[in-house]
Amino acid sequence: MAPPRELQGFYYDPEKNRYFPIKGPIPGSSSKPKNPTPKAPQTPSNQLQSGRSSCRKLRNRTLPKLLQARELEGRHVIYPHHCRCNFVEEYEKIQASKPVVWRYRGTDKMGVCALKHLRVDVQTLQGQTETDVLLTGSINGSLSFSEVGGVGQYFDNGTKWRADCVRNFVKGKTFDHDEVRKPVFRPNRAALLMPSRISCIRLGPKCSPQAENDGSVAGRVLYPFLVILQFTTLGSETSGGSVYTLGLVEPLNLGPGILNTWSGLEEIASFRCTLWTAEYDYNRHRAVIGTSLGGASVDLETRMETWFLRCKSDVFAQQIINSGNVIICGLRNGAIVTVDFREKRESLSDRLISHRIPYSSSIGGCKKEWFKLKGDIFPSHTIRMPSSISSLVSLQFDEQYFLASAMDGSIRLYDHRLLQRGAVQSYEGHVNSYTRIQLGVDPTERFVTSGGEDCKLRSWSLKSGELLFEEKFSDSIISTMCYKTYSSCKAEEENQFKRDSSQGAWLGSHEGLFYMRWW
Repeated sequence: MAPPRELQGFYYDPEKNRYFPIKGPIPGSSSKPKNPTPKAPQTPSNQLQSGRSSCRKLRNRTLPKLLQARELEGRHVIYPHHCRCNFVEEYEKIQASKPVVWRYRGTDKMGVCALKHLRVDVQTLQGQTETDVLLTGSINGSLSFSEVGGVGQYFDNGTKWRADCVRNFVKGKTFDHDEVRKPVFRPNRAALLMPSRISCIRLGPKCSPQAENDGSVAGRVLYPFLVILQFTTLGSETSGGSVYTLGLVEPLNLGPGILNTWSGLEEIASFRCTLWTAEYDYNRHRAVIGTSLGGASVDLETRMETWFLRCKSDVFAQQIINSGNVIICGLRNGAIVTVDFREKRESLSDRLISHRIPYSSSIGGCKKEWFKLKGDIFPSHTIRMPSSISSLVSLQFDEQYFLASAMDGSIRLYDHRLLQRGAVQSYEGHVNSYTRIQLGVDPTERFVTSGGEDCKLRSWSLKSGELLFEEKFSDSIISTMCYKTYSSCKAEEENQFKRDSSQGAWLGSHEGLFYMRWW
């Protein structure tokens, strides 16, 4: 059978044996000139130096110069060397290249490995109030709630962590008194010690009373938070990790009634394997986990466990795509496989289909020509990266696009419809060799951020791949982050703290807790 010919604007799906239109512009793509001038290939070291040079040049650009160029050139700004840029995109790049960073004093012993920023109702002695809360997981198994900005005014006792400004690229120098960042307060008994390390925290949907009356799927959801706990060391065969849920149907009580909050923590399932990661399946109210034995799902109502992928290579990362019908799994051996994880009908066989997937000897130093796995996978949608997969992030504006990072330092953007054509964009400068480091994408999906093994934090333009920020302000690897995008400062606090309506992110490392703000 002759291979299908390529049609402009369409891609061919071998499973469905038909062509599909490619919708929307590909991030990072640009129209090619009719007579392109050939360029000499760049080595990785040259690409890294080029990225760092661009980062330095970007910081040297100023807003007055950009505004002047816009007045002269219009919406599309022309810089020296005939570089044509969009004014809005260029302005956002300048902002992203000049953040302000705070370190929270006294959090160096927390060992943060999982973070989630929440805006919830909190029950206090004075009544119910809405406030910002951090849910943090630590390497020692501590799971804790902390209030942001309230300075403990609602609670009698606890620990208060104040913020010290460690980097301020906006003003070109650092002064602790330049801007007062809101402290973080953890009331007494707001921390719960679990048997082992917190692997992952995932946020579920909120349940409304109307949805409950309607009997819809959303109405049956009683667990707004999905917490995944890793109970064992890597490779243990005697005991494993567990899936927990924490239901916050009532307002969060961080005072004397904190035990009522922790009473909603429930173990849903336990496994005799290591639990690396998890996702929440909104369509079916399930926890989808990646383990040392493959991928499985757990129904949070019936607690029924279903394995949809079996392999000898650990599943380090997962992302649900295609409207919840398939999931991409990143493996220790560097493969990224696409699996249909929907539950099969009872009339069908429960046996998983065996596959032999070829891969090069460069992955993980393995000399085999193939590896075996079982599941309803799509072989033509299987790709390989040079090393173990560290993180996967699906984009919201079009879930067919996803970011993948590997432990050799590679970060790439892929289009799930065009996987065999390779990466759409790559991001140079990342440093990694063995650590699982979480990628961060801002809510506007314009920037990619990641820590590195050299303890530096880097940010790139999602569209162009340009390195925008590279700086070290922590003595340990920043391995996890979560974003905060809305104003959370109350009127009574405005006299002491600057109103924060900017875009920012919480950063976690073994050294402690950081906050970075762009604008």
